[in-house]
This record gives sequence, C-alpha cells and structure tokens, in this order.
Amino acid sequence: MPAYNEAGTVSVIVEKVLKQPCVRELVIVDDCSSDDTWRVLQQLADGDPRIRLHRHEVNQGKGAALRTAFRQVSAPVVIIQDADLEYDPAEYTRVIAPIVSGAADVVFGSRFIGSEEHRVLYFWHAIGNKFLSLLSNMLSNLTLTDMETCFKAFRLEILRELAPRLRENRFGFEPEITARVARVRPRLRIYEVAVSYHGRTYEEGKKIGWRDGCRAILAILRYNLLGR
Repeated sequence: MPAYNEAGTVSVIVEKVLKQPCVRELVIVDDCSSDDTWRVLQQLADGDPRIRLHRHEVNQGKGAALRTAFRQVSAPVVIIQDADLEYDPAEYTRVIAPIVSGAADVVFGSRFIGSEEHRVLYFWHAIGNKFLSLLSNMLSNLTLTDMETCFKAFRLEILRELAPRLRENRFGFEPEITARVARVRPRLRIYEVAVSYHGRTYEEGKKIGWRDGCRAILAILRYNLLGR
C-alpha cells in the first residue's frame, strides 16, 4: 500500500484491510508524507504484527512506493491497495478469486463492468480512463475495460518476475505494469472482475490530474512499443 499525505483516511483503510480474513501481511510505504501519516502508521503498526512499514526520505511517487513494497511482500497472492477510501478491501475475495481457484495469474478489478455501486463524479475523468484503456488495449492486444484501476492482483512469482523491470515512479505505473503483463501474456492468464468505486473529489484529497494523463499516454507508447 503506497501512502502520501493520507492522515485523514489511512487508519480507516488499514482497519478495513486487516479485517479481511485473507490478509496475511500488509506492507505500507509512506512516500515522505508531510502530514501526520507516518505517525499514524507507526501507531497502527504497534497494534498488529502483520503491518510492515517503510518510509521514503524523499517523495518519489506511487510507482516508486510500490516498487519498495514489492521487494518486501511474501504472501502467495499480492493485491495493490491505495491508502484512500476509493476501493473497498471487503472485495478482496472477489478480486483474488480467479487466482485462488487456479484460473488466473493476474486479475484487474474493473470499475466499468458489472453492477457494483459507484459514486458519480467527473465525466472527463471517466472518458480519460476509457481512452487510456482503449489506447493500451490497441497496443497490447488486451481487452481490459479499466487499465488504470488500483485493484490489481498477482501471483507472487509473477510479481517477482515483473517488479525488477518497473521504471515508472508516479502514476505511469498503471500503464507500465499493464504493458509488462501483456508482453509475457502467452504464458499468463489475465482476468478482470467488477469492483465498486467510491471516488474522491479534489477537495477530499484526490491527487491525479491532467499531467498524469499525459504521462500515462507516454508510458503506454513507451512500454508497449519499445518494451523499456
């Protein structure tokens, strides 16, 4: 779990994560928060041995925080969770079910399929997400409906193979990991399941913006066409 200036939500999300019966460990990387996030995390870690904390001395971005976390994970199935409240840990069982059953190696939790509940927010954000998924699919030959989703689950051995190749420090992580998965797709089974989405407004702390969208386009082109 990457965390940056999420003091207002991180205790709630950590509690929700640890309530899930399938959670063996929770690796959290504080990406040099300037608020009370690190203090809150230390207090939480004192109360549960499953929490493993790491802190960046310089803010590097979501992708960098996830690379740090990936080096520490040991559970056989790994799922990415943001430190906000947009994705519900109660849906972990649904997300990892295709892996647990032996059907999948990688699972994407899609906000755009099924009938799960969604908060109604920004029209152009939705269009942007669908455009990025379309562009990614065109170059990767996948059929994902939500490439930008936070909820991505992996078999540990697959993640360990992919993680050393990752380069993107910020929100370019999503298209990069998707391209990396696609390039080894002939031996990977990729699934997608419906998840709910409780999006935040910018006033509530949402961080991603149009610059991140531009970076995502560059990442899609770079890692699908050049592979590096």
